[in-house]
Amino acid sequence: MKLMWFHLMPYTELPADFRDHNPSVWVDIHSSLFDPARAHHMYNDFMDELEYAADCGFDAVCVNEHHSNGYGLMPSPNLIASALARRTTDTAICVMGNSLALYNPPTRVAEEFAMIDVISGGRLIAGFPVGTPMDTCYAYGTNPSQLRSRYLEAHDLVMRAWQEKDTFAFNGRYNQQRYVNIWPRPIQRPHPPIWIPGGGSVETWQWCAEMDYVYCYLSYYGYKAGQALMDGFWAEMARLGKDRNPYRAGFLQFVGVGESRQHAYDLYSEAAEYFYGRCLHVDPRWATPPGYVSEATQVAGIKSQVQQAASAGAIGSTAGTRFGSVAREMDAIVDRGYVIIGSPDEVTEQLREVARNLNVGHLMLLLQFGNMGKDVCRANTKLFAEKVMPNLKDMFGEWEDRWWPQPMGRAQRAEVPAFLPKLAAE
Repeated sequence: MKLMWFHLMPYTELPADFRDHNPSVWVDIHSSLFDPARAHHMYNDFMDELEYAADCGFDAVCVNEHHSNGYGLMPSPNLIASALARRTTDTAICVMGNSLALYNPPTRVAEEFAMIDVISGGRLIAGFPVGTPMDTCYAYGTNPSQLRSRYLEAHDLVMRAWQEKDTFAFNGRYNQQRYVNIWPRPIQRPHPPIWIPGGGSVETWQWCAEMDYVYCYLSYYGYKAGQALMDGFWAEMARLGKDRNPYRAGFLQFVGVGESRQHAYDLYSEAAEYFYGRCLHVDPRWATPPGYVSEATQVAGIKSQVQQAASAGAIGSTAGTRFGSVAREMDAIVDRGYVIIGSPDEVTEQLREVARNLNVGHLMLLLQFGNMGKDVCRANTKLFAEKVMPNLKDMFGEWEDRWWPQPMGRAQRAEVPAFLPKLAAE
């Protein structure tokens, strides 16, 4: 099994009364809450944490894209990924991902992902999310009824740009380019592995099967809530004649490891309650613009996590019956499986059960969440790497992971960082 360290980069200093005085953490969060001087330290701490995870031996470090919000401070994950490409060696770099419909032209994605792949020596995992309605429809003004068709056309353009050897013209509905000829080209051929983050759209499941891409469920609400959705995914794979190779899927789980269960409870309660109480405070206005959710997904009764978070925060709301109201206190957060906590042995046992029940070979771990401090994050990461990770790596060894990066050999790659030996000699 592959174990991947995921960072959302949340703003860590939202006020305690944030929910009482602000309608949403997304789209219209007030600019007065953002302190650039404090964010300077947050960004550098976050990047230190990602580099530390790579040093601890995680198979990949993961970043993602969001806009106009205090939930995740990465409007450009490619900037973070490019720095990681220079500061890490063997760890895969998973950009989860670039919201294709937002780029004009989409060849920008092809170029920047190719740069990251080349700088890293072929370690990129390229994620292509459709994107949340807050990011795509409201922050960036994309027509929700056109979002998926723009996304699919942009995908086709990027894939051709990576693979066609000769300059070509592209004449699509949304993109017209007379000359497409990107430099650089990615190291990985025919292209870096493609992973698709999704929230449960039936069309996304079917498209992943058709294109042979990895489907990733980036769950806010943990393995208990994720079981039904992943069951739906595997049922659709069976209907389409695909095997149950667990590496077809990825799943995100919040985790807090302590010396004991009580120690973990005490250590991570504040950060967990910060995340679920403030970072997921979404105004219902932003959750479901008309045309964003497809008819097939509506018929299937699949409700996105964004809708659940928004409906739980609505005044007088009784929505979210599948999960009840969103838990915001630590007892309920743990009971519902949003965050797995415990001693190393307890966490190992729970994660083995998660991987088996969900049939997921790419397990993404949120070991930093909410307002967790750097020291606590490093301790969580170190304890997981030393006492949990070795007990999970043997899972799914009978399956081939066809969706993992194929980097250059170590002997072929540049020394990273290349300037340090020279400076030491001087």
